[in-house]
Amino acid sequence: MTSANSREASLKAIPLELLAPAKNLACGIAAIDHGADAVYIGAARYGARAAAGNSTADIAELCRYAHQYGAKVYVTVNTIIYDNELDDTHQLLNDLADANVDAILVQDMGLLNASHSSPHASLTFHASTQTDNRTAEKVAWLRDAGFRRVVLARELTIDEIRAIHQAVPDVELEVFVHGALCVSYSGQCYASQHCFGRSANRGECAQFCRMQFDLVDADGHELIHQRHLLSLRDLNQSRNLEALAEAGATSFKIEGRLKDVDYVKNVTAAYSQLLDQLVARHHGRYRRASLGRCTYTFKPDLERTFNRGYTTYFAHGRQANMASFDTPKAMGQYVGTVKEVRRDSIVVAGTAAFANGDGLCFLDDNHTLVGFRVNRSEGNRLFPQHLPAGLHRGQRLYRNSDQAFERLLARPSAERKIPVRMALDTTPDGFRLTLTVVDNPMNGGEGQGTSITIALPHQHADKPQRENIIRQLSKLGNTPYKCVGVDLPDDFNYFIPSSILADMRRKVAEAAEGMAAANSSLFTLHSSLLAAANSSLFTLHSSLYTLNIANHAACQFYGVDAPTAFELHEPADAMIMQCRYCLRHELGYCVKNGGQQPYWREPLKLRLADGRTFSLVFDCRHCQMNIEK
Repeated sequence: MTSANSREASLKAIPLELLAPAKNLACGIAAIDHGADAVYIGAARYGARAAAGNSTADIAELCRYAHQYGAKVYVTVNTIIYDNELDDTHQLLNDLADANVDAILVQDMGLLNASHSSPHASLTFHASTQTDNRTAEKVAWLRDAGFRRVVLARELTIDEIRAIHQAVPDVELEVFVHGALCVSYSGQCYASQHCFGRSANRGECAQFCRMQFDLVDADGHELIHQRHLLSLRDLNQSRNLEALAEAGATSFKIEGRLKDVDYVKNVTAAYSQLLDQLVARHHGRYRRASLGRCTYTFKPDLERTFNRGYTTYFAHGRQANMASFDTPKAMGQYVGTVKEVRRDSIVVAGTAAFANGDGLCFLDDNHTLVGFRVNRSEGNRLFPQHLPAGLHRGQRLYRNSDQAFERLLARPSAERKIPVRMALDTTPDGFRLTLTVVDNPMNGGEGQGTSITIALPHQHADKPQRENIIRQLSKLGNTPYKCVGVDLPDDFNYFIPSSILADMRRKVAEAAEGMAAANSSLFTLHSSLLAAANSSLFTLHSSLYTLNIANHAACQFYGVDAPTAFELHEPADAMIMQCRYCLRHELGYCVKNGGQQPYWREPLKLRLADGRTFSLVFDCRHCQMNIEK
């Protein structure tokens, strides 16, 4: 295949983006180093994780670092905005535009309505999952409003994602592939606001869904006592990446803007390797959306990082065991069963290796999670700091703090380098040095490189110079590049001082970094945002408050007279959650899908320990469970 044909084929390949979370600058850099094609990070304010805000200066530094690799930085400004915050928010967007961010994730349409005439009109906007994106109609509506990317609801099946892509093929689809799951459709959860005055749509979720509840029937009978009935396992689509790509998803998102750097390193590396394997299997159909190849000092393992147990959720339709009734905390990796309990130690049956300081846990006979720390390990005999009550032979043990793994991740654990070739040849009055990225998805294969020239007399060398030239030009050191070859003409035998070769190497690397930053907008397109609201959207929502209209700019966008957000005017008859997850199905009593006939009389209620109750409404026609106050 010719170089031109190679470039054409590469440009036709579908770019796949691994999108990793960043709690802060350090996490963002770690995500890039471990294989992310893009990072999403919270701004100083107005992000859906209020506890994960970052200064504009740190975001600008992350952009500089990411853009070296053609990777992107997306910033979350995805809360609803009140009228007295609009000016501040627009100033924030101006600052983020100056920081060279690649896109802003938004929920509040008031930001779009004013943006087309503002200084930050050139910003690209992505529709956050908080805008409740579960149908082709909604995605098409968002496209018409000016969005070119939509973050889909976590609850969609792969077939539903495929149908959306087929109906709206000109919109990039971002899907969650890993991490914590909200039990309610995002943007449609008002439980935290109703119960605690902390709005999920304002980034202050109190995690109502992780609490314990009684399940009570219509006659007041307690069917279940104090279990975590709404607490879902964590999402893990590692085995579904190919199916998601074939369905039309192009960005694969890891949840976790509150997670620490170890989580980011491990999970990003695991999914990056899987995407590389996917790309390799399809021989040109796909490509990674940024530059660089990663090497790791550890073996990524999703079981060895924070998780509540895993589920593929609705990827292949409604499944059992989506929830974790016993605990909302991390269980970690299964490491064996208790073989023997002695006076000061336990013996574990299994193949896991243990380290001093490991954190282990088990579920006791009352379904309560009990944890303990290992003071000393002698093979499979463990000496806990305190021998926990309730531990007995046959119980399953899990490790939720893995000291050996954590020590590996605490060190520098990855290196990301862009493979390049250097070529040196002559010009009429000096020399030209060209740096060309190998397998560059931005220009397709080894396309046009970056060159610098110097004026220097052609001085023939008395001794062979090739080895010294190759050695000097290969020393790319702390740059993002790794030299995989130096090309010289066969008859090249000129003397160039090592200091000049080093200066040429530095200058061409700097020029290439600048080129990568300029080209970092690899496949997200921007178009002018339109105030394109129309009444058809209202047919997609059962109640006006679910549009989360919180300011007059959003009112203008939607064509309504006054803000209707739940946070401003709590409706008397409002649902506080809309869930595709169904407790009746999870318990095995879904008649529609072949479950047992319920033995209770409905309606059912959830009851908190303080006595507050919430009604469960099973909308079987739409296969949805609503929670009402």
